[in-house]
Parts: sequence; C-alpha cells; structure tokens
Amino acid sequence: MRDAFHALSNDKRLQILDWLKDPRAHFPPQVDGDLVADGVCGLFIADKLGVSAPTLSEHMRILVEAGLVTATRLKQWTFYRRDEAALAALKAQITREL
Repeated sequence: MRDAFHALSNDKRLQILDWLKDPRAHFPPQVDGDLVADGVCGLFIADKLGVSAPTLSEHMRILVEAGLVTATRLKQWTFYRRDEAALAALKAQITREL
C-alpha cells in the first residue's frame, strides 16, 4: 500500500489516472490499439500532460509498480490503462483502515 500512496502523492499521476478513467473523452483515436481495451499510448499521455517521454516513463513506472496501471506493448509503443480491480481493492482497504 505504501507504493500506492507514493504513486497517488503526485498531482500529475493523479491527473493521468483521472484521464485513464475515461480515455475516449480525453484522448484522440489511435492508429494502433483500442483506447479502452489496450490503453492509451504513452506519447499521447506525455503530450497532454506537457512532459517529455522520459518524464512520463518515470510517472508510469511508479503507477505500474504500485499496481494501479497496467502497461501493454504493441509494436514499439507502450499503452497504459487503469487496473480498476486494484484501485477498488485499494479504496476498500483505505476505507477499512479509517
């Protein structure tokens, strides 16, 4: 849970999680990969967030290691989507501990 709190302690990562909740509302259609089934291309997220690809990679590494986001490789790109089950479990755990 400590990794999850670290992941959630950054405004940019919270913004990414919010956008990934409804990717079709926040990102344009992709040539490769479905926005919902496969996730959003990291380049789209970096562009929308206004950060470089290496900076985005670090944010996404933290979210993936915390188990809040999954990463899928398609061709040379990495696509990200929320892990809704993990987020629900984290929410339930926090609620129990309060």
